[in-house]
Amino acid sequence: MVEFVIQMYPEILERTVEHVYLVAIAVGAAAFIAIPTGILLTRSEKLSGPVMGVASVIQTIPSLALLGLMIPIFGIGVGAALVALFLYALLPILRNTFTGINGVDKAIIEAGRGMGMTDKQLLVKVQLPLAVPVIMAGVRTSTVICVGIATLVGLIGAGGLGIPIFQGIAMVRSDLILAGAIPAALLALLLDFILGKAEIKLTPGRKGMQQ
Repeated sequence: MVEFVIQMYPEILERTVEHVYLVAIAVGAAAFIAIPTGILLTRSEKLSGPVMGVASVIQTIPSLALLGLMIPIFGIGVGAALVALFLYALLPILRNTFTGINGVDKAIIEAGRGMGMTDKQLLVKVQLPLAVPVIMAGVRTSTVICVGIATLVGLIGAGGLGIPIFQGIAMVRSDLILAGAIPAALLALLLDFILGKAEIKLTPGRKGMQQ
């Protein structure tokens, strides 16, 4: 077993880097789109329902089916994988941003307005800081989801830790399956831990409470 681990280490390291790349690009792009969109939706009740509905429908499409839908458009490979992962990452971040901003106590907002703060100042200095834990919870959920779904993109030649898993299934070798499954599980835990630390630093007052 030790010899197998040593032998597989270079490939597993390469696949892990590919996996992180796919997840980072997809979740980063989703956050870049979903956070501003979630903020805008709090200002428009007419748009919030349809946009949330579309995002929810995308989330319900089975991952393999969504990957299959992407192939005719983007071809086999990384492009289709990134778009599919991006679409799966959207809903948790969008929904949590919308919920976090809307969940700020109205009394706090009214107090800010009483102090002469503009809507922009309220958003930047009051609503966003207070909504950080909820928004980050969405980012963390999206990240963990994408780490899991990214194991499937090996089926369309996009790399990642799914490659050894599917090789192991094809060859009926549990060691190969575990060589991909264990790093993927550890990666999800590690990324969630890192984002949890980032959440503490970004949330007003929480950093001091942790010391």
